[in-house]
This record gives sequence, structure tokens and C-alpha cells, in this order.
Amino acid sequence: MIHDLVIRNGQVVDGTGAPGIQADIAVSNGKIVAIEAGIKATAKQEIDATGMIVTPGFVDVHTHYDGQATWDSHLNPSSSLGTTTVVMGNCGVGFAPCRPEDRDVLIKLMEGVEEIPESVMNEGLPWSWETFPEYLDCLDSHPHDIDLAALVPHGPIRVYVMGERGVNREPATEDDIAQMKAILAESVAAGGVGFSTSRTLVHRSSTGAYVPTYQAVSSELKQMGEALSGDRGHVFQFIADWQDAEDEFSILSETSAKTGAKGTFTLLDLDGTPTLWREHLDRIEAAQAQGIDIRGQVLSRPVGIMMGHPASMSPFYDRPSFKALQSMAWDEKVAALKDPQTKAKILNEANENPHIFVKIVSGRYENMYVLDDPIDYLPGPDRCVANLAAAENRNPEEWLYDYLLTSNGNALIYIPVANFSDNIPEMLEHPNTVVALGDGGAHVGSICDTSANLYVLCKWVKEKAQLKLEQGIHMLTRQPAELYSLNDRGILAEGMKADINIIDFENLKLHTPHIAHDLPAGGKRFLQNADGIKATIVSGEVIYADGEPTGALPGKLIRGQRLDPRV
Repeated sequence: MIHDLVIRNGQVVDGTGAPGIQADIAVSNGKIVAIEAGIKATAKQEIDATGMIVTPGFVDVHTHYDGQATWDSHLNPSSSLGTTTVVMGNCGVGFAPCRPEDRDVLIKLMEGVEEIPESVMNEGLPWSWETFPEYLDCLDSHPHDIDLAALVPHGPIRVYVMGERGVNREPATEDDIAQMKAILAESVAAGGVGFSTSRTLVHRSSTGAYVPTYQAVSSELKQMGEALSGDRGHVFQFIADWQDAEDEFSILSETSAKTGAKGTFTLLDLDGTPTLWREHLDRIEAAQAQGIDIRGQVLSRPVGIMMGHPASMSPFYDRPSFKALQSMAWDEKVAALKDPQTKAKILNEANENPHIFVKIVSGRYENMYVLDDPIDYLPGPDRCVANLAAAENRNPEEWLYDYLLTSNGNALIYIPVANFSDNIPEMLEHPNTVVALGDGGAHVGSICDTSANLYVLCKWVKEKAQLKLEQGIHMLTRQPAELYSLNDRGILAEGMKADINIIDFENLKLHTPHIAHDLPAGGKRFLQNADGIKATIVSGEVIYADGEPTGALPGKLIRGQRLDPRV
């Protein structure tokens, strides 16, 4: 028998949590057909994995490729970092349903919440849809390197049904809710994998206004949630500020109890509410004890914002004298910023209408760190701006101004705003949490957390040895796949989908993010490279080899749950 692909001599870590075994893997017609030592059959393609681990492809359940997937076949940086399946449409933002007259509203909403430039979306989005089913058809018709699934976002539905009333966050009438519920039912029937919403002050439109879903009353969400079905594997995804934690958690728990749908939400360790993450774990455990499946999404490292002149924002970027230099060529701009008079003007000004990220971090120099290469996601106090400035007996704002002009204006700072704590391993290891929140496709000019899956292996498995290798692989593969009932992947076993990573674990290393100008309209974004990923395979086809795309585009749109082919 001639197989399509045989991977030989690797240490197979199968995603179940079981210890690795030395074995070959044979693939035919996009599926794994044999895992055993010394497969004698030949193949059209063979890969020698001697000295490497062979794992399932990573499954990332929290991304925002809603726009990029309509114009780009490569869902990079996820696909270049070992991810083979993504779920997008998180946090209540997206582009469907949408009437032509509301396109600008949804673009500004996505620009504000997920920091994707308006110019990029205006040029890139084809707008060949109005309804959510038509949006799925658009995704289905476009080739991709990896598989993708889409949640149905609350914001566009609210705007579609309520118009200006929805944008202005007016209460929904019973008729409004009935229409929204019907649209959600139609959308999940077409293949949407669940429903998402946002109730956080951090999420705002680029106009500065709160998102349409902010503080939507619990009854609206609970009634809409009735359109979901546990039998069909639906998930209710949620982010909130937890001002009334019991009431907000009840949105998920009551929906799950009534419909059987799973619930999931952003679980962060925040300085301002240091016990909230543990209280949430208690709520999750209580719900699970009642048969209600709710899981927290945990980032494997701090949520880290990068700022500086190459990035989309900095502590100085919205000050009048700084903005006056924006049209200059780079070297000319850097020279102007170094001029003492210009510097004095900028330091004496305030930002006029800065992004919420700048408002959050403004003046907190003790929480700003110089960005080293390779990047340190858990830096010590010796690298913070406040202490570096104090060592030179200087004002921290002036010190930062000068620092950002080093390396010809390319220096960056790193600002951890959540999860900057020692509790990450405990949160990751909880049986009812899922590794997530990499936000692939979003925050393109200030955050590059898509590599958080590899960070589990680099930091918590290899460097700190706080997780076993097989445990870390399980967290990145089968665990998130099960959350979305994608039961045909996340495990290396006969009959399963052949989504596979071949990893040189000893040499696995993350590089510091870098700026690339490769978005529509010349837009820029942070990308990140890694050493040690020998190959990434989707449905039996190699999509990346030694960090370079092969041109293969076997990715498919996932419409709803997937059954385990072994059952």
C-alpha cells in the first residue's frame, strides 16, 4: 500500500495526556491510518522526525480572523506557529449580519475593539454578504491554509435588528429580542458554532463609544441563548467586567442548564480584583458539579501591549506636536523627534483622544518594561522604565521619550496589563479551563499573543518544568477541540483528521515580534517567528516546512460540531 504521507521515527505525543511513544504515522486521504513502529509501507512523501516530537495540530478557540479570512488565504500568525484550527467571531464583534448602510458601524466597532485599522478593512473586506449564512458561504469559497469555525457575534445582530437604537445601547424590546433570536437560530443552523458577546468597558468603537452589547440586560442574552443547542455542540462565549459577577455568570449557567450548550469566558488575574479569578474557578466548579459545562479561557502569559513608534500607539502618539510629524519619512521623523524644542513641546502636551489602552497605562512607568530580544514576557523590576529612569536620576516620562528614539526610533516597550502573576500555572492546570486568548488577527499593531500556545511549551514545560510535556500538548490540542465539539481532531489516532505538528522540542524558541507591512492598504501588523517547528500538516498536507509556507491550502470552513470518527 502506498500512503500519501509517512512520518517516521518521531516521539508521538498523541494529545490524550498519555506519555509519548516512539512510532511512525501513516496518512491517507487526509486521515491517520496507522500509528506503529516501523511502518513498512511506502508513501508519496516521507518526513524523518528522528529526535523530534510529533503532536496533533494546535486548536485555538479565541481568534479574530473575521476580516482577514475574507481576503487572506494564510491565517498567519496562527498557521505559522503550529495552529491548524481556529475559532473566530469572539467577543461579540464581526461583520455579519450587516446591511450595506451599517458597514461603517461594524468597521469602526472592529477597529476600536480589536484594533484593526479602518483603512485595512475598507480595502480588504469584499462585502459579498448581508446575512450570516451568506458570510459563511464567502468564507467557504475562499481557500485557506488551516481550518476555521465562526461564532455568531451579538454586536452585528443587535445593529441589524435595532439600527441606531442598537448602536446607542437602548434596551431591546420583546420584538427586537424575538428577531435577534431568530437570526441567531438561522445562523447556527447554517454552521455557526455558537454565540458571542461582550460586556466590558475596555471594548469600545473607534469613535470612543461603548459597544452596542455593553450592558445589554441579562434577560436579552438569556433569551437569545435559547437558540443554542448542546446536542449540536454550541458554545456561548462571553467577556465581562464582572461588576455583578453572580448575575453575569448566571447568563452562562442558566443558558447552559436550559439548552445544554457549553459556556466559556475570559478568565484573567487582574491587579484590581486579585481574588476574582479564584472566585470564578469556584463558580465553574459549582456549575460543573450540577452538570453545567462552563470553562474559563486562560492566557498562558500576561496580556502584553507593545508600544513605540513602529507600533500603532505609544504614550506620545496622540499629542498634537507628535501628530504634526506623521506625514514625514521615517528618518526625517526620528530626527525631528530628537530636536530639543520638539521634545519639549510634546512632553508638555497631553494625548487628545487616545486609544483605551493608552488611557489604561498612562503614567504607570513601574509597569512599563523595555522590550528585550528575545522578549521576556515575565520581566523583573530591573527592566521597568521607572527603575531605569531612577537609576539615572531622571524623570521617567522624559527617559521613556529618549528610549523610544533609540535603534533609529524602533525601540519598543512591553506593558503587561493582566495575568502578570505567579498564578498562571494553577489557572492553566485547572480541569475546567482552556488555553486561549491569543487573539490572532486582532490588535495587529500593539499585541502579538498568538504564540501563547507555544509559550506553554517553551516556558511552562521546557524552562520551568511546571507542566509535563504530554500535559502541555493535551492543553493545546484535545482540550480546546472538545470545548467546541470538534471531536475529529486534537488526538493522534487511527481514523482521526491528520492535523499534525512535527517539533524540534529542544530547539523550540520564540523570537521577538516584528512589524510587517503586509495588510491591505499597506497596513502594518506585528508578526512573530519561532524556531523548532519542523512542519505543520493540515488534512495530511504540509502547509509550513521549517517556518516557510509551502503554498498548500487544505483548510476548510467548519460548519458545526464534528463527530469522533472512532465512535
